Amino acid sequence: MTDRTTESAPAPEPPKLKEYEGEGITVTFEPRRCLHAAECVRGLPAVFDLARRPWILPDAAGPDALAEVIRRCPSGALQYRRRPDGAAPELPDSPTGVRRTPSGQLVVRGELLVTGPHGDRRETRVVLCGCGASGNQPYCDHSGPCAEPDDDAADER
Repeated sequence: MTDRTTESAPAPEPPKLKEYEGEGITVTFEPRRCLHAAECVRGLPAVFDLARRPWILPDAAGPDALAEVIRRCPSGALQYRRRPDGAAPELPDSPTGVRRTPSGQLVVRGELLVTGPHGDRRETRVVLCGCGASGNQPYCDHSGPCAEPDDDAADER
């Protein structure tokens, strides 16, 4: 009798969050979700500087301005918590909006419950994989056809 052992794929890595604490706001960054839309560096270059370590300095802008720029991050890789703890969280868009980019990604904004390999996560902004090739399911990571330039960014090329 032959022992047939089935090898399973390695479990996906749990999300890694980096925290940057400021006086009135804490910024979190999840590197695997970043799709390099650059809304942060264009919006507040004094706060978000890729050439500097740490690259995020939350106190280089007021908490309201910082929260507004973070809400522009389409992937949700950047998020914030107001301080002191218990202050109002980011409000989701209402009604919830979904749009498909020309390259197939689903850009979703609203009050979301996203189920992935590490359970359910409450979200307000996500870019979901539309091609099935992402190694960070259900989020897009530009590893499939969606790595093609998005028609929405054509003016910036």
